[in-house]
Amino acid sequence: MSRLLRNLTFQVLVAVSLGILLGVVAPDTAKSLKPLGDTFINLVKMVITPIIFLTIVHGIASMADLRKLGRVGGKALLYFELVSTLALAIGLIIVNVTKPGAGLDISTMQLGDVSKYTTAGAQQSTLEFLLHIVPSNIIAAFASGELLPVVFFSVLFGVALTAVGDAGRDIADLLVRFQAVFFKIVSMVMVLAPIGAFGAMAYTVGTFGLKTLIPLARLMLDVYLTMAVFVFVVLGLICRAYGFRIWKFLRFIKDEILLVLGTSSSEAALPRMLIKLEQYGCAKPVVGLVIPTGYSFNLDGTSIYLSMATIFIAQVYKVDLSISQQITLLGILMLTSKGAAGVTGSGFIVLASTLAATRTVPVEGVALLLGVDRFMSEARAITNLIGNGVATLVVSRSEGAFDDAKMAYADANPGAVANV
Repeated sequence: MSRLLRNLTFQVLVAVSLGILLGVVAPDTAKSLKPLGDTFINLVKMVITPIIFLTIVHGIASMADLRKLGRVGGKALLYFELVSTLALAIGLIIVNVTKPGAGLDISTMQLGDVSKYTTAGAQQSTLEFLLHIVPSNIIAAFASGELLPVVFFSVLFGVALTAVGDAGRDIADLLVRFQAVFFKIVSMVMVLAPIGAFGAMAYTVGTFGLKTLIPLARLMLDVYLTMAVFVFVVLGLICRAYGFRIWKFLRFIKDEILLVLGTSSSEAALPRMLIKLEQYGCAKPVVGLVIPTGYSFNLDGTSIYLSMATIFIAQVYKVDLSISQQITLLGILMLTSKGAAGVTGSGFIVLASTLAATRTVPVEGVALLLGVDRFMSEARAITNLIGNGVATLVVSRSEGAFDDAKMAYADANPGAVANV
């Protein structure tokens, strides 16, 4: 019994359940617990950029052939684009078949204020996003937690450290010691994960209420089922093609999945995913490059949500989109989903900017989704997390940088390597 009580999976499950219960029974009290979830997320974000920097630099410094670095990056970006586009297409197909928005009466639905999201969407273009990858101030990038500028600088630093030869070895050894310290901080922070999950879930249910789900229950059901199909069918087939089993991998990262479920943030699990994927057999350089980059370029769950939400709004407003218009929409989503990556409220920002760009679906329709977006954000974040994990497995395998013995041990003894 004592062993079960110490298990992170059990603790987070209990915390999430209690958070839902409190949100239903005492919503005013539940709303006041928002600082618990926010503080936990901030604790994790506090160490994300240093860990990414240290992981990438150490990985590159230990990589004998720098040409391999470019090859890994190229494979990762190609995989991201293909799979995220496939996710967009699957979302479009299913929402056209199920038609969750058909027959809904707008006058009976609660509308939220989305002005801050539409404003942010207008301010963030794809070109600006690409230019922003190169930071003008690396200290500011670290301080604000901007992943792609940190990844860009980390790659440059790692390459330069390797290029100076013997002079850089002492620095590389020192960075390894720093890395151990930061991962120890992560393990200390994870003790508070159940408290953070409890606060975040209580606030969500207490603020929005389960009754807000009723008018849009059909859309939520379709989104959740579509993401399940994507994970277990699409990602499952990709895993099988490369010698993995999706169920075994999900069992290994179950703690991270539950952590994301409780906090609605895939970033909360990023430091642990870096460690867990190495434990599962992926090489450190591949993990350090693919996971951070995937958090901006490989948002499978967000892609599914965007395509389904856009067509849903069109259905509610009785806007009949032709096949060519939907293909155009798919292309715009491919761009805008990158342009707002990493921005707070990015789902709404991307959706608003996409509707503004197409000018065929009323942008004010985004307000219909505000009440239930938080309940769907867990599905988006979990799908993003799993998608980036599978991407790392695939790239590692294709590079011959995967240890099957580690995977076999992890599959047979998930609890023996899961304590991070």
